[in-house]
Amino acid sequence: MKSILLIGLGRFGRHIAMKLYDLNHQVMAVDVQEERVNEVLPFVTNAQIGDSTSEEFLSSLGIRNFDACIVAIGDNFQNSLETASLLKELGAAKVIARASTGVQEKFLLRNGADEVVYPEKQLAAWTAIRCTSEHILDYIELDGDYSIFELSVPENWIGRSILQLDIRKKYGINILGVRENGKLNLNVTADTVFGEEESILVLGRQKAIHKCFHI
Repeated sequence: MKSILLIGLGRFGRHIAMKLYDLNHQVMAVDVQEERVNEVLPFVTNAQIGDSTSEEFLSSLGIRNFDACIVAIGDNFQNSLETASLLKELGAAKVIARASTGVQEKFLLRNGADEVVYPEKQLAAWTAIRCTSEHILDYIELDGDYSIFELSVPENWIGRSILQLDIRKKYGINILGVRENGKLNLNVTADTVFGEEESILVLGRQKAIHKCFHI
């Protein structure tokens, strides 16, 4: 369990609060709008209404006590930038900030943010990859080269084992798990046989995955 300071409770921030709640983390939520604060109360440990660009207000929260600070402000980049900078000055262990453009990403990294989340860019990449094939169910880019894909089991794989297919040797692709009836099994072995109505998680270079699965 970690202690998280979440600043900015618009749609993006609210979804973060809900997910952190599901993961059983302690969350202090902050926003200047009382209505937004009230909406996340069921999902957070504590909440305050306040201006995150005020050094006095941020200091009162005990910034050094949080494992990470998330700046999810999406409607005022100046406030986001000032908040990230103040958090770092006040000794924040880790500052994660939201950006809407590449320029914002650069400014945030130069002014206090340790990491930047760029939702629009990440969603655009996911959508572009997802629409290239009806067999792609999910996609996570690890860096510019390697990715994890969840794909439907190809028809010609059904009834064959991982050992028989040997895609690791042929394409350098690792099979991480198999999902059946919504349940993910990560205990796959060389003898695992693929069946119908299953999907697989694979890790490898994007070009190799595209070639192997004809994406």
